[in-house]
Amino acid sequence: MSPPQLSNVSSPARIFRTEEELSGLPASERVRYRLVTADRRYHANDNIAEFVREGELEEIKAEVQARLGEVLKALVIDTESDHNTQDTAARVAKMYVDEIFRGRYRPMPSVTEFPNAERLNELMIVGPITVRSACSHHLCPIIGKVWIGLLPNEHSNLIGLSKYSRICDWIMSRPQIQEEAVTMLANELQERVKPDGLAIVMEADHFCMHWRGVKDNQSAMVNSVMRGAFLKDSHLRREFLSLLPNRKNT
Repeated sequence: MSPPQLSNVSSPARIFRTEEELSGLPASERVRYRLVTADRRYHANDNIAEFVREGELEEIKAEVQARLGEVLKALVIDTESDHNTQDTAARVAKMYVDEIFRGRYRPMPSVTEFPNAERLNELMIVGPITVRSACSHHLCPIIGKVWIGLLPNEHSNLIGLSKYSRICDWIMSRPQIQEEAVTMLANELQERVKPDGLAIVMEADHFCMHWRGVKDNQSAMVNSVMRGAFLKDSHLRREFLSLLPNRKNT
């Protein structure tokens, strides 16, 4: 007997109501059902960790592996006799779930925060932080650098230097477009640090341009988010931009 299926999972209709009733479904369907019933978005760059139960990521990897095997089959690749691709589906499934899309399925990493006891209010810059993501249009790599500028106030929570890298990696390890990724990073830091000013610049190479399409190896994308004092004070903004180390175009 085949397992029960969700009927139009994206609609408000509710078929299953308990985890026991959902247990006969594949893990991906169980997670999707929880998201839909909670009226939560699950776009490519959304974090869905709170809807994933213990052990379900292993099940999801197995699902992804099976479907990738079908993709390879559709590409007319003989994975049974080709020693190079016999384990490709398993490797790619592990890569997606545990590595390059990790930021979708794992909760925010622990971030230690400290009170601004000395009432620091001078410009601080963190970077360049190397970031790696994937274009949500073609799932091609995005690899670049991020610089973060902060103007704290006496009420700001200061976080350890390495934690900026952890937060960047958590947000970038999802299928993205760069413009949205930088805004998501700014929102997270604004909420945690609560500075008077926040500035972020990201410069990245997009392999959906280098590897396919126009195959232009020279183009990079640069975008920025300026908030608070950085948006209002042109002198502060120029100071931040002039101090960015290792910018290609600086």
